[in-house]
Amino acid sequence: MLRPKRMSRVSVTGSKHVMDEAVEAVHGMDLLHLTDYDGGWEGFDPGSPEAGADEASEKLVTVRSLESILGVEGEEAGPQRIVTEDQLDEELEAVRMEVNELDDRRDELDDQLREVEDTVERLEPLAELGIDLDLLSGYDAVEVAVGRGDQEAVRRAMVDAGVGEYELFTGDGVLAVVARTDEDLDDLLVSTAFETLEVPEGAETTDPSARIAELESEREQLESRLEGVEEEIEAAREEYGGFLLAAEEMLTIETQRREAPLSFATTRNAFVAEGWIPTEQFVDLAEGLYEAVGDHVEVDELERARYDGEGAVVSREEVGEAPGQPGPTATDGGDTEARAEGGATVTERTDGGGDQAMADSDPPVVQNNPGVVAPFETLTRVVNRPKYSELDPTVILALTFPLFFGFMIGDVGYGIVYSAIGYYLYANYEGALRHLGTVGLLAGLSTIFFGFLYGEVFGTELIARFVWPAHPFRKGIRPAFVDFALLWLVVSILAGLAHVTIGYAFGFVQELKHGVKDAFLEKGSWVIMMLGLWVFIFSDTVATAKPDFLFTVLNGSPIPLGFGGFSATAGWAGLVAFVVGLVLIYIADPVEFIEAVFLKVFVDGLSYTRLAAVLLAKAGMAFTVNLIVFGIYNEEEFKFISTHGGLSNVPAEEVIFPGLFNLGEGVTFAIGLIAGIVVLVLGHAVVLALGITSAGLQAIRLEYVEFFQKFFEGGGEEYRPFGYERRYTTED
Repeated sequence: MLRPKRMSRVSVTGSKHVMDEAVEAVHGMDLLHLTDYDGGWEGFDPGSPEAGADEASEKLVTVRSLESILGVEGEEAGPQRIVTEDQLDEELEAVRMEVNELDDRRDELDDQLREVEDTVERLEPLAELGIDLDLLSGYDAVEVAVGRGDQEAVRRAMVDAGVGEYELFTGDGVLAVVARTDEDLDDLLVSTAFETLEVPEGAETTDPSARIAELESEREQLESRLEGVEEEIEAAREEYGGFLLAAEEMLTIETQRREAPLSFATTRNAFVAEGWIPTEQFVDLAEGLYEAVGDHVEVDELERARYDGEGAVVSREEVGEAPGQPGPTATDGGDTEARAEGGATVTERTDGGGDQAMADSDPPVVQNNPGVVAPFETLTRVVNRPKYSELDPTVILALTFPLFFGFMIGDVGYGIVYSAIGYYLYANYEGALRHLGTVGLLAGLSTIFFGFLYGEVFGTELIARFVWPAHPFRKGIRPAFVDFALLWLVVSILAGLAHVTIGYAFGFVQELKHGVKDAFLEKGSWVIMMLGLWVFIFSDTVATAKPDFLFTVLNGSPIPLGFGGFSATAGWAGLVAFVVGLVLIYIADPVEFIEAVFLKVFVDGLSYTRLAAVLLAKAGMAFTVNLIVFGIYNEEEFKFISTHGGLSNVPAEEVIFPGLFNLGEGVTFAIGLIAGIVVLVLGHAVVLALGITSAGLQAIRLEYVEFFQKFFEGGGEEYRPFGYERRYTTED
């Protein structure tokens, strides 16, 4: 779980005349992550694509273009089908002609409709003038300008320019200026911020209003014709969608196969392909190739290694030969061992010869998490895919994220809703949404668990009252239980210290590749400093300067665990440990020392108090919604009126707020009841939504910022095996 699947670098070597069969066999097994040949071997050249690769690629582009035009998606697939090359050529050309003709008609109608709408938009302000269009242009003796502007500013511009003969026509912010002048009228109006409007020409109808009516009728006709074309396109999508999806899949497979030799190293008579494969599946690859091609190929496992972050081999296992094959390696024979040379991966033969890798490549990453943890890989990859050399944080994320979320919301009612949403996504979607559904389902179950712990259902203590009257925990939102609010504050800090310590432990393990000393200085120093400081904080040392709840919440008020703080001796020892850790950090990295001086380890712990803050905030919101709806009274503690017998059973002097459900009788009661139901539903819906955005985001922030940053860099390469998982076609 904490490491990706072990990967092996393998080589497939064979005669050029069986390369096509080898490519087809490897592609069918969908196991080998190919490495592109970098040209570093003397006498070897990059391979050339098979004949027909360009043609298949062109057809693939055509198919995807047709899918885009028709809007084809997976729903149109239908049953799997066999698509032959002859059938593809014949049917694809007919489909292309029909679909392109429909697309051209749609584009033409779209252009005509756009032109009509633009013309209407230009005519609408001109209609306000009430002047025929032919009267607004075409003069020799006078100039006409039509547009938007300030009437007084235009008049002033005419006077300033000495234009004695002019006339203004106005209508709802639109002006028509007719003037006899030797100067350009548009230049005269520039200073007035006059916005010129274009006057459409060429229409038989010169009345703007009448012309708009004609265009509206024309628009309706165009929209009707366009709707007809869209219906034809919809019919074409239903008719050809399955064929196009199958054709795309077939051509994608064909293109992959034909272009595969581009990654190979080749000579006139031989080829070599290298790549990565999960070690446990090497035998499957070898047996599959030997069954398909026989002894015309050799399959060798060259490396089975774990890498550090710089690409150097840090461990090596002896690699045996492929099943049923003799001793030569991928190129020229001999057993190999791996070593690091200049940051590049190099294999060294035991007989003194050399065998360099086809390219400098790190293994791709296949995260190795069990079923319930695997969906959380989606959240890890939001930051980045782990490097092959890194510990995978997904298993810790899968444990702590639901716990953080459930702790902050802690309500059986909300948890049931979250679980239902998560299950819906899990059951109805694939890929990332399905994974998020699993995350939501587990977070919902955690919320239900903490809801029973707190005794709440939609902000009411129904469980505490009817199911588990003696339950020991409360959220702490009510004055009678305020000590619980302080308890959750301390619990949040303790959970944070444990979470951060795990992060530093992961970092320590990863730094061990540089030696125990470096690991201790780089990561152990921070743990010593952090735990030393917090032992001092939770100790009796200088106790009067510290808040009392640090020593009471776990010592009987409210939980009797018998912990009233560490002794003063432990406190001084913690302070010494803090200083020692600070010195070690300075020795390791003076730059980090600056960060440490500003008490980063203190801030890290305080950062987790957001757990308690969100807990109280969401509890307060739910409490407020219920207060408005049910009403509340004070009898040693706050209680909701409607859930404790109604207003008639509560002394008037104890009522704080009667609530919408207790407004009165008759019509008043009905209005209050309806309003109360609306507030109850909408209010809790808002709390539900904010629970996702606040609790979810705060929980994931703690994972990414406080936990991941202690050890995680990411940047691993995705495992992309050469092959294709068929969905729409079959060879049988």
